This record gives sequence, C-alpha cells and structure tokens, in this order.
Amino acid sequence: MPDKSVLKAKSALTHDTNHYVFSRPDGMQFEPGQAAELAIQKDGWKDAGRPFTFVSMPSDPDLEFVIKSYPDHDGVTEQLALLEPGAEVTIDGPFGAIEDQGQEQGPGVFLAAGAGITPFIPILKKRDLDGTLDGTTLIFSNKTAKDIILRGQWEAMQGLRTVFAVSDEKADGLHFGRVDKALLAKEISSFDQKFYLCGPEGFVDAMRDTLKELGVKHGDIITEDGW
Repeated sequence: MPDKSVLKAKSALTHDTNHYVFSRPDGMQFEPGQAAELAIQKDGWKDAGRPFTFVSMPSDPDLEFVIKSYPDHDGVTEQLALLEPGAEVTIDGPFGAIEDQGQEQGPGVFLAAGAGITPFIPILKKRDLDGTLDGTTLIFSNKTAKDIILRGQWEAMQGLRTVFAVSDEKADGLHFGRVDKALLAKEISSFDQKFYLCGPEGFVDAMRDTLKELGVKHGDIITEDGW
C-alpha cells in the first residue's frame, strides 16, 4: 500500500522547476538515485501516479523532490506546481536502477539532460559530503542557461568538474550545441570509467550509442533501464 504524505514546503528553482518537501512516512527507506511514485490526493488525480527521484539524503527527516513542470501537458507535473503546503499525496516506492557504483574504475562521468539531473542530485551531494567528488565530471545539457537546475550548487562543489551545454542560445562560459561525440572526446580524458546517463529517451539512446563508439564497456554505462 502506498504511504500518505503531506507537502510541507515548495520553492522555485528555475522558471519551471520547483523544490518540494514532503513529510516522510515511517519506515520509508531508499538509496541515493532511487525514485518513488507520487499521486496527488485530489479528485481526478488519485490514480495518476508518476515516478520522481528523491533528492533528499536517506538520513534526512523529510522527503525532497525536484520536479520540472510541463504546463502544456496538462498532467501531474502541472498539478504538482499548483499544490500548496498541506496538500496530501501518496508515495509508493522506492525503485530505480541508477545507483552510485563507486570510484573503483575512475571517478565517473554524469551525463544529464533537463530534468534527468534529478537522480544525480543526491548521488553527487553524497559524494560531496563524503569527500569523494575529486575527478568526477558532470555534463549537463539544457535548452537555455535559465533551464540549468541548481547551477550554482554544481559550480560550488569542490572536486566536481562541470560542463554545461545549451542548444537554443549562446551564452558566455557555456558550450553552444548538443552534447555529441566531439564534445565528449574533447572533455573526457578517459573512457575507462563509469558513465551515468539520465534524461529524455532520445538523449539517453544517443549518449549510449556514442559512448559505445568511444570505447566504453557495456557494463560501465549505468541508466535507469539497467541497460
């Protein structure tokens, strides 16, 4: 049975992305990178659960999520953006395949597009807290600079190398264009390490194929579908 939870706080991170804090049901356990299904307890939406990644730490007292809304979809993310503190949801989980594989074969490269950054928020935060970020690379693709979720947090993390790519505008300090084979070959010194992928299906498929062309081993690519 899904657990009931109450929205405690909501704040904007970007023009279309919010940070949500929910009460934590007793016994709810999870690992960084895992997700749960949220269902809004409002008529017409109780059976419309959708998966979202925990961005809080397993030891935190509350459950936190970073969720991008898509108003043109008239769906769950739009309804979540309309919620006010006190609103009820149900939480069913955890589940998910994206977990930190450690640094035995190199620090790792995290490749994200848009809201695909969410599984990496708690993973990189935990590495930061543990002091194990050195040599880790985050390559984060978005349409514009204002779409970059938690840019300041990533840039402030000691030991994390960041590469931000934007496809729809030119901006100082950002790569203009999509993440492609040329960019990866330029920015990554070793392909003998773990690569974590998350984003729209087209992005994940393209990155998977490109990494294979660059010599990355099958088992070194970590995605939500466990490929």
